[in-house]
Amino acid sequence: MLNRLPHTDKKFRMSTSATPTIAFNGLSSYSSDFQAILNRQVQIQQLPVQQLQNQQTDLLQKQSALTALDPVVASLGASLAALSALGSGQGLEANSSDSSVVSVVNSGATSAASYSISNITSLAQPASETSLSGYTDATTANVSSAGQVNLVYGANTYTINLTSQTNNLSGLAAAINKLDVGVNATILSTGTGATPDYLTLSAASPGQTTLQLQDVPVSGAPVNLISATNQGTNSQFDLNGLPVTKSSNTINNVVPGVTFTIVNTTAPSQSVLLTLSPNASSLSTALQNFAQSYNSLADQVNGQIGAGAGPLAGDSLVYTLSSDLQQVSSYYGGSGSIRSLADLGLTFDSTGQISFDPSVVNSLSASQVQDAFGFLGSSTSGFGSLANVFNQISDSTTGVIQQEQTSYTAENSNLTDKINTLNTQISQFQTNLTSQLSAADATVTELQNQLVSVNASIQSLDLVLYGRQTNTNGL
Repeated sequence: MLNRLPHTDKKFRMSTSATPTIAFNGLSSYSSDFQAILNRQVQIQQLPVQQLQNQQTDLLQKQSALTALDPVVASLGASLAALSALGSGQGLEANSSDSSVVSVVNSGATSAASYSISNITSLAQPASETSLSGYTDATTANVSSAGQVNLVYGANTYTINLTSQTNNLSGLAAAINKLDVGVNATILSTGTGATPDYLTLSAASPGQTTLQLQDVPVSGAPVNLISATNQGTNSQFDLNGLPVTKSSNTINNVVPGVTFTIVNTTAPSQSVLLTLSPNASSLSTALQNFAQSYNSLADQVNGQIGAGAGPLAGDSLVYTLSSDLQQVSSYYGGSGSIRSLADLGLTFDSTGQISFDPSVVNSLSASQVQDAFGFLGSSTSGFGSLANVFNQISDSTTGVIQQEQTSYTAENSNLTDKINTLNTQISQFQTNLTSQLSAADATVTELQNQLVSVNASIQSLDLVLYGRQTNTNGL
């Protein structure tokens, strides 16, 4: 008699992505044992697959942790970059005494200064002209006597040759727009009179210029087809008493590091004062943002170190960031009265978190404010240069985090290939084993049928010889 196998141990669980076990449909009384053998052997084969899947789970957790870490690192880098910008610009803030007339921004100035703008007599406007005559139909009425038109814009002349199909307002407007030279053509349909359609030409850029549309006859001088009443205007004003003419209202090439925009004209005696002066409040705001960004990253890094460490425990990136944070917290430099973060009201508690006291910055003297900006430095020197350390880690293309993500993705793909290969092998193993067990079950079934037949024969013989059945051992 065959000994029955114990039921499969529950600790051998099939992986969710493993090959499902084929149901064994045997006929013998041992078919459930054969099913147990099949299950157990397949599950043993699946153990390597489960190990690979566990590795994939670990990779997924690491990638998720990196995804959460990336913007926090970038935030600290951005807050340090903002401090470096303040340092390089000496915290200068641009202000206008009347922004409804002239608005101003600091675009790189490094010295305090003031400028007076007065006598604004005109603003820069683009040229815009309309055809002198209307046309009966924009698609049929000829606009050129000989099929040639010159567009004159500034110092340039562009020749347009019109065919019999395009010698009309629609064809001419399309040809002008196709040139793409900074002049836009539009057809105006008034809907009234015998000649309701007109052509309007508008310059894309402001400033005084030349804008003409000349019909070139077979003989004789070209004839201008459009008006000459709005050839554009320049902005005109006085800067510290000196006359200035510009083709744009936004001006960034008169005062180094200052961009201002002429918004309106002025009365004869009116002037607008533009000033560049240090702003301690901007420093206070930037330091507060820095403290918040630092604390957020410190929390994330500490969560990957020590007891209960997260999935990035042991990753070299964590130790790099921990070292970088230490470099930030212990920074000491400068040559003036401000040489450490504590001098700016930034202090650390026993857990490594920063606290910021804005009253320290608010109480700084003018010379100390200047020293504070000197301490911050720039993108290449001073405290602000530490932004590069974190930007190199969080850079979306070449950063350390992106490199690790790419490595994990490749590793995960490799694991997936291995799992697929193993599952194919397991499927074949399962098919072969099922075939073998089916053959064994068929043999057992045949033997059991023979045993039943023999027992029946013995019982019949007992009846004939003894008139009764004897006790026989059977299955």
